[in-house]
Amino acid sequence: MVDSFVKSKLGDNKVTLFVKGSCPFCKNAIALLKEFNFLPGCLEVVDITGMDDIQDYFQKTTGQRTVPRVFIGRTCIGGFSDLQKMEQQLPTMLRQIGALV
Repeated sequence: MVDSFVKSKLGDNKVTLFVKGSCPFCKNAIALLKEFNFLPGCLEVVDITGMDDIQDYFQKTTGQRTVPRVFIGRTCIGGFSDLQKMEQQLPTMLRQIGALV
């Protein structure tokens, strides 16, 4: 069930962030991504507060259970620090998946 929930939120042409509302790193990741002009539906923020089973699933599938978990297309690129490291490459990556206006 967790597997199908997570996979239902991912898409080839979108960015999905799994976050917790009180997490400052999550807020920073959202702010960084909102600087881009996404097509409607191509940036999804999923609040998983209280859903430990999803974090356990991420531990098994991505090697980490921390939030945010950032997916570009269907690929997990990591968390906020990973997103920051690739900030210069993001415009190209987001255009390649068709997520930008």
